[in-house]
Amino acid sequence: MLITRLPNACHHHPGFVYQGARLLEAENTIEVDVRPRRGSRPICSACGKRGSGYDTQPVRRFEFIPVWGFAVVLLYAMRRVDCRSCDVKVEQVPGGIDKHTLCKAYMVFLAQWARRLSWRETAMAFRTSWEKVFHAVEWVVEWGLAQRELVSLRAIGVDEIQYGRGRQYLSLVYQIDAGITRLLWVGKERTTASFQCFFDLIGKPLAEGIAFVCSGMWKPYLKLIEQNCPNALNILDRFHVVASVNKAIDEVRANEARRMQQEGYEPVLKKTRWLVLKRSEHVTGQQRGRLRELLKYNLKTVRACCSRRTSRSSGSTCHPPGPADSSMRGARR
Repeated sequence: MLITRLPNACHHHPGFVYQGARLLEAENTIEVDVRPRRGSRPICSACGKRGSGYDTQPVRRFEFIPVWGFAVVLLYAMRRVDCRSCDVKVEQVPGGIDKHTLCKAYMVFLAQWARRLSWRETAMAFRTSWEKVFHAVEWVVEWGLAQRELVSLRAIGVDEIQYGRGRQYLSLVYQIDAGITRLLWVGKERTTASFQCFFDLIGKPLAEGIAFVCSGMWKPYLKLIEQNCPNALNILDRFHVVASVNKAIDEVRANEARRMQQEGYEPVLKKTRWLVLKRSEHVTGQQRGRLRELLKYNLKTVRACCSRRTSRSSGSTCHPPGPADSSMRGARR
């Protein structure tokens, strides 16, 4: 089988022919010559209409998807078009973009791998540069934004992620409708002005049609959601709810342990921070015995811990009560 058969099968474009290939062992590169098919007329890159050929430019190199550990480069001398509407323009090449040295297929290939690996690891794996991986991801994202349709939004999720060093955040908005989950918008910084840009983007009619919003407990987010989505049910993210409850329980435990120490009581709450915050299914056998001893005391920490575990086991079908929950029920009796 000829090497040219591979790009012709996976990257075929009418009007172009892969006519020859050669292996450069010193550079670990396969070069493939591309020429226009005889009788084909070039397409103007400005208006998209076919015109007569004007002249030919020097040969350009387009990086293609690597094969068998070898880099693949397509060599093509681009034609200039004598367009009746746009004067003389460089032809439009289906597999290339403007002045990019990467083929479209290769950019999609790099962007897909950049979702699984870091950009640096992707560049090292396919023997390219970090900048080219960046440009590939940038082009794929811009193409996706151009093809995106925001016809209706019923449910969205709002979150933020930290990046870089220090307190640097990105605001994220996802569409979480039944059957479709996708990232809709990314805003720099976690501010009300940044988040308001999302609602300005989708417009008031679309925002008012949102029925469900899943978000954290950050008050500026909650205020903006209430203002822009008056018909939506705001569902608080369980992670943030549990984190707030755990923080409150830890504060109760710390204050009570401090008070007991000052009043001369036995330090039964000493080194119990993670014991009272741990999920039931994660409690070990030794910890279960100490937990039973702790539950014999009528302390605020014990009551708060029991209340949290009871509400969790009764309010969620995916979290069955564990051994620690059983020991709590026995202690309360």
